[in-house]
Amino acid sequence: MSKEHHEHTHSHEHHAGAEAVSSPVLTIRAHSGLSGDIFLAGLLCMTGTTKEELEKDLTAIMPELSGSVRLVRREVNHIGGWHAEVSLPHQHEHRTLADILALIAACGLSEEGKELSSRAFTMLAAAEGAVHGRTPDQVHFHEVGALDSILDICMSCELFHRLSPSRFVVSPLPMADGFVHCAHGIIPVPAPAVLELMEGIPVRPFPGQGETVTPTAMALLRALNAEFGPWPAMTVEKKAIVYGSRVFEDAPNGAIFACGTPEEN
Repeated sequence: MSKEHHEHTHSHEHHAGAEAVSSPVLTIRAHSGLSGDIFLAGLLCMTGTTKEELEKDLTAIMPELSGSVRLVRREVNHIGGWHAEVSLPHQHEHRTLADILALIAACGLSEEGKELSSRAFTMLAAAEGAVHGRTPDQVHFHEVGALDSILDICMSCELFHRLSPSRFVVSPLPMADGFVHCAHGIIPVPAPAVLELMEGIPVRPFPGQGETVTPTAMALLRALNAEFGPWPAMTVEKKAIVYGSRVFEDAPNGAIFACGTPEEN
C-alpha cells in the first residue's frame, strides 16, 4: 500500500476531533472534467473512508450496490491518481423521481445525506424535465443510468456531509465542443441537462472534444452549494488527483481535490 493511500485510509479516525476544532475548506480544481465517479473518488480520498466503511454505506443505500465500488490507483500519461472503479448489476427497472426519493428516504444514510441526495435528484429531474418538456415527476431515470446516479449522488452527498466543509470552492468548469451518445441518439455537448443547470456558473474553454462535465456532476455542484473561483486560502492537509472513466486525447480526464484548514486572507 502506498504512503498516499495510507494517509487517505487512516486519516478518517482523526476526522471527528479535527471537525470540532475547525470545519475544513474543500476545493475541486476541475482541470479537464467532472463527473459522478470523479466526485465519488475525490470525496472517498478526502474523508479517508476505508473499504469496510464504504461497503457499509453502499449496503445502507441499496443491498444490490454491495461490492460495486473500488477505489483504485490509475496512471494517466504516467501520472498516478485515484479512480472509483464501479461495477453495477444490470437492471431493467425505470425509476421516476418519486421512486428515487422514496428509496432515499428509506435508506440507511444520515438525514443530512438523504436531504442533500434528494435535493440533487430533484434538480436533475427538473433539468431533464425542462429539456423534454415534462414535469420533474414525469422524468424516468433508465436502467443502469439510474443505479449509477443513485450510487454517485447518494455516496457523494453522504461523504460531503461527513466532511462538512465550511467552504466548497470549485474552479471554473472546463467546457468543450463535440457530442455524446445517449438514449436519445447523438447530442451536442454540453448535454442539454448540463446546459439547463449551467446558468450562473463560470466556465472556461477546454481544448479537447466531448463531454467534460456530466449532468450528475452539475446537479451535485448545485445541491452542495458550490462557490466558484480560484484556490481558497487554506493550509492543505489532504490532496488527491482523481481520474474519471472517459478518455480524452492528450489530456487526463479528471480533477484535483484538496482539503485543509482555512487561512485568513
